[in-house]
Amino acid sequence: MKTIPINDLSRIDDAEKKAELDAIARVYNSGWYILGPEVRSFEDEFASYIGSKHCVGVGNGTDALELALRSLGVGPGDEVATVANAGMYSTAAIYALGAKPRYVEICADTMTMDPEDVREKMGECTRAIIVTHLYGQMADMPAILDVSRKTNLPLIEDCAQAHGAVLNGTKAGNWGDIGCFSFYPTKNLGGIGDGGCLVTSSEEVYSKLIQLRQYGWKGKYCSEVKGGRNSRLDEIQAAILRSRLPLLDHLNGRRRKIARIYSTKLAELQDRLVCTQNFQLTNVSHLYVIRTRERENLSRWLMSNGVSTDVHYPIPDHHQPFQKFLLKDISLPVTENVCEEVLTLPCFPGLAEQEIDQVLSAINKYFAQSRVGNTSY
Repeated sequence: MKTIPINDLSRIDDAEKKAELDAIARVYNSGWYILGPEVRSFEDEFASYIGSKHCVGVGNGTDALELALRSLGVGPGDEVATVANAGMYSTAAIYALGAKPRYVEICADTMTMDPEDVREKMGECTRAIIVTHLYGQMADMPAILDVSRKTNLPLIEDCAQAHGAVLNGTKAGNWGDIGCFSFYPTKNLGGIGDGGCLVTSSEEVYSKLIQLRQYGWKGKYCSEVKGGRNSRLDEIQAAILRSRLPLLDHLNGRRRKIARIYSTKLAELQDRLVCTQNFQLTNVSHLYVIRTRERENLSRWLMSNGVSTDVHYPIPDHHQPFQKFLLKDISLPVTENVCEEVLTLPCFPGLAEQEIDQVLSAINKYFAQSRVGNTSY
């Protein structure tokens, strides 16, 4: 039995492949590989797609988060409000500045930031908020934006899993002061290597970001801004992303269709398996994540039946080995419970109809047999 993968980046049609190879050849033949015309064109096109005035291409999504914080003046000793169930990405960026994460709770239904807990946990040293749109599902941005405005704290959106998601007519990345994106290959809009960007409509922030991504330069070899980095989106990645951007909405629709099939067919198992995803434009179904107390048994069963699974994410940030003793007094019961139960099923645009049926059949068979104590691995 051939195992269904969590993702398969090789599933691309011949026309798309030719377009991408042509894009690579265009860069190769130009002789310009870093911060050239492809990057400038992609920045313009992606900013237009998101609805922001500016886009700044950088080396990866984590760099984007770090540079966003730097551009807003966050530094050593400051605190940044963030969640602890999103894979350490915001936490890593916060610590890179010498700042500290101020973890807030998530909503049990969406697994995204709880606006009320943000409101309650703001402290005197809190200097910014990072909100993560997890698994392709947007957080409650009207409520979180209200907290941001009332506390006068800048708001950064981590959109690494939400390319193209829309809430109340506004795309992810265009709600806060800065939107941060990753173009890691498995993302809804991914390249063929690392890459990332920031979007903003602030002229002041844009000017700082342009300097920060390249040594803090005001002009060549003249560093004006402290904390500058070498974090530049390369031309080949930009060319690939330009080729893929026009396909993004269509591919997001395919992801939503797969997620809708899963949730419809699994609805009768809600006593033992929770599907938390909605299928409006707020969700681009980057990952299809269920919750179950039987995660380990179900995962082993699915693998034995030719279905790959993964866990996004098993360890909450405040329990990571390097800091669990530093943060031993922090309690986030909803976050901790979610991290013990989440399980990711295959959900990507190239997933075939018969593979979807195979996933569903295996899950239904597991629960049917386990009800009578007859499950084997």
